[in-house]
Amino acid sequence: MDDERIVTTEAGRVRGTPSPRSADGGVTVFRGLPYAAPPFGENRFAAPCPRAEWEGVRDCADFGPPAPQTPGMVGARPWSSETSLDCLTLNVWTGARPGEGAPVLVWFHGGAYIVGSAAEPIYDGTRLAERGLVVVSVNFRLGFEGYGHVPGRPDNRAMLDQIAALRWVRDNVSAFGGDPDNVTVAGESAGAGAVVCLMASPLARGLFHRAIAHSVPSDMVSRASALAVSERVADAAGAPLDPEALAALPPERILAATDEVLRRRPGTLTCYAPVVGGADLPVAPLRAAAQGVTRGVDLLIGHNTHEYRLFTGLGGAGADDEAALAKAAVRAGLPEGAVDDYRAIHPKASVAELYDEIMGDALFSRYTVRFAEAHAAGGGRSHVFRLAAETTVMEGRLGACHAFDLPFAFGTLESDLARFLLDDTVTDAHRSLSDRFSGAWSAFASSGDPGWPRVTADATPVRVWDLVDDLHPDDVSPVRRLWADVSFDPR
Repeated sequence: MDDERIVTTEAGRVRGTPSPRSADGGVTVFRGLPYAAPPFGENRFAAPCPRAEWEGVRDCADFGPPAPQTPGMVGARPWSSETSLDCLTLNVWTGARPGEGAPVLVWFHGGAYIVGSAAEPIYDGTRLAERGLVVVSVNFRLGFEGYGHVPGRPDNRAMLDQIAALRWVRDNVSAFGGDPDNVTVAGESAGAGAVVCLMASPLARGLFHRAIAHSVPSDMVSRASALAVSERVADAAGAPLDPEALAALPPERILAATDEVLRRRPGTLTCYAPVVGGADLPVAPLRAAAQGVTRGVDLLIGHNTHEYRLFTGLGGAGADDEAALAKAAVRAGLPEGAVDDYRAIHPKASVAELYDEIMGDALFSRYTVRFAEAHAAGGGRSHVFRLAAETTVMEGRLGACHAFDLPFAFGTLESDLARFLLDDTVTDAHRSLSDRFSGAWSAFASSGDPGWPRVTADATPVRVWDLVDDLHPDDVSPVRRLWADVSFDPR
C-alpha cells in the first residue's frame, strides 16, 4: 500500500480510505471490491464467474450493494428493485503493510440465509484490524438466488460465492498486508452455518486454516427437501421450475414468492438452508466432522444462553399453550416427557419461556456443542464458549439473546444494533467484555489458542463470557441428556 492508500490486486488497482473509526487513521478500509462478476443476466443461477479487469485506480470508498433481499436486521442496508445487482463484493480493513503477513479473518454475515450484508455497521472491522488482523467481510447471494434448487444449476451457490471470495483472499490479501497461509473464516448464525459447511466442503479445502462459528444453526436440507421448497416458490412466482423461466423473472418477483411460501409456514424463520448431497457438500457438516474430514481446521465455537428470545421477543411466533409447546418438542425430535424435564429445570418459566428454551436448544445451542465435540472426536481442535451477558432492552426480557455476541466480538458497541440491545447504555463493564471477547478472536486467529482449554474425549471446557467471566471445566448443561439421541440429520 502506498501513501495514497492504493493497492494493486490481480484485477487492477484499488484505493482505500482511512477508517472513520480509527482514531489515528492507521486503519485503511477498502469497500466494495468485486471478487466475481454480477450473478445475474447470463450468470444467473450459475457458479460465480471471474470479474473483468479494469484500467486505472478503482475508488473503494463505498460499500457494494447488498444481495437481493426483503427488509432485514436493524442497521442493514436496504434493497429495492432499483439496487444494482453487482452484489459479489467484499471489504477489507487493514493496518498492515504489504508483506507484513498479518493473520486474516474472513467474515460471513448471518440472516437466516435470506437477509443481511457485509455493510452492516455491527460488522465494522476497525477494532480487529487495530489488534493486528486483516479483516475481510463478504457479500454473497441469498435466498432462492443462493440456495434455491434450480434443475441443471449448482446448489449452494452462496457457498460457491464464499469459496470464490476465499480464492480472492488467497490471491490478493498479501498486497493488503495479510498472510494467505493464515486465514480464519468466521460467521454467526447463518454465517456460522456457512463456516461449518466450508469446513466440510472438498471445494474449500486448503483455503483457510481456522474457523470461528457463533450460534451454528442445525438446519441443513436434503436435495429432495430443497426441490420441494423450490417447487413451492416457483408456483408462487407463477413460473415453471425451469432455469430459463426463472431467470426471466426479476429478483423482486422471486422474493415476493419466497415471502408467500414463508407466510404459509408460520413460525418458520426461513425456507432455505445449505443443501447436502452434491459435490460441493457431499456429507452434512456434523457427520463430516465426526468422520475426521474437518480435523485440519482449528475451531472456536459457541452460542448464547437465550438464543431464541430474540425472535419471539421481537414479535415472532411462539407458543401460548401446552399443546403448542408439546408440538414444538416433538418437532425438535425430543423424547417423550422432555417438556416435563424442561419444566423441572426451569420451574418458574411460563409456557412461552419454555418454548424459547426448547427452540433455542433445537436450532442453535445443542447443535453447536455437538459439532464442537464431533470435530474433536474426529481429530480436530475445538474451543467452546457461551455468552451469558444479558441485554438491558425491554426490561431485560431478551436475556443473552441471538446476535448479542456480535458487538462484543467486533468492538462495535456504538452500532445501531448494539445500542438497541443495550438500551443506549454502554458501561465500562460492557467495554471490558468486548475487549476480552475480541482479544480472544484475535489470539485464536493468530495462533489457534483463544486462551482456554480445548475439548477432549473426557471433557468439554466452556468459557462463559459475562460481565465477570467464568470457565466451566465441562459442559454441564442440565438439558444435555435430553438431546443425546436427537438426530440433527438434514431434513
